[in-house]
Amino acid sequence: MNKTISKAGSAVVTVTVFLFALFLLINFSMGGYFVCLILPVGFIMMTAGLHNEIESDRKVAANIGLILAGVYAVFIMLVYFTQLTTVNNEQLNEQAEKLLKFPNFGLIFNFDLLGYGLMALSTFFTGLAMKPKDKADKWLRALMMIHGVFYLSCTYMPMTGMFSKMATPGGDGLGGRLALVAWCVYFLPIGILSFLHFNKQEK
Repeated sequence: MNKTISKAGSAVVTVTVFLFALFLLINFSMGGYFVCLILPVGFIMMTAGLHNEIESDRKVAANIGLILAGVYAVFIMLVYFTQLTTVNNEQLNEQAEKLLKFPNFGLIFNFDLLGYGLMALSTFFTGLAMKPKDKADKWLRALMMIHGVFYLSCTYMPMTGMFSKMATPGGDGLGGRLALVAWCVYFLPIGILSFLHFNKQEK
């Protein structure tokens, strides 16, 4: 059952990241919000599976990775559940809209970046704990650890106020969407390689 759940989580990560990229390209924000609500569940399943395989001398790094995955999930699910419920269904006043509406680069956008920064740290520590057994696993480990660099930009760039300056009325946010598509292109192989990893282990 452990491998099956882990493999299913990797599949969820792969499919949701692919759909997120697709919805970004066609500018279907509600679809993107919905799949981002599912992605954290798959990520925890995948990370827990990798954590389960880690040898005892590397358990501290693996534990950190799994805990950070859970914290990431809390932030991200709050962000996108807010978009799909409060923002989508209620009439917000100007101040509430500025804080809660994702494209306005306000409080909720900053929480989203913090969440994905924590996801980056989670992949870094999980990758650090891995002991690759073949070339595919070496690629998986490298991609996960390099992904940790995103923690710095996701966490500290909002402190500069640069994103709030980008919130121009009537803007289509094309640059931001393309940047997210680039992230999807990077992260998609992590989901695929994780799926292949657990598929090999299951046989």
